[in-house]
Amino acid sequence: MKIRQMLKNGCILVVLVGLTACSEWGVKPWERDVLAKPEMQLIVSPIDAGLDDHIYFSKEGSSGGRSFGGGGCGCN
Repeated sequence: MKIRQMLKNGCILVVLVGLTACSEWGVKPWERDVLAKPEMQLIVSPIDAGLDDHIYFSKEGSSGGRSFGGGGCGCN
């Protein structure tokens, strides 16, 4: 009987720890300055990204490019 109670308490503890482990999601206001730095951006150079998108769009006529759907022969 004592083993069951210990097992039950252990399971409850594991569940509670699991529920509280991910309670800190999101970016805090004082952390946003770090993420706003230019080196943290996904696309550092918009001109290079535009050229890459044009090349990708021209070669992948069946998919239509990165951000929109489409089709065709790819003769852009």
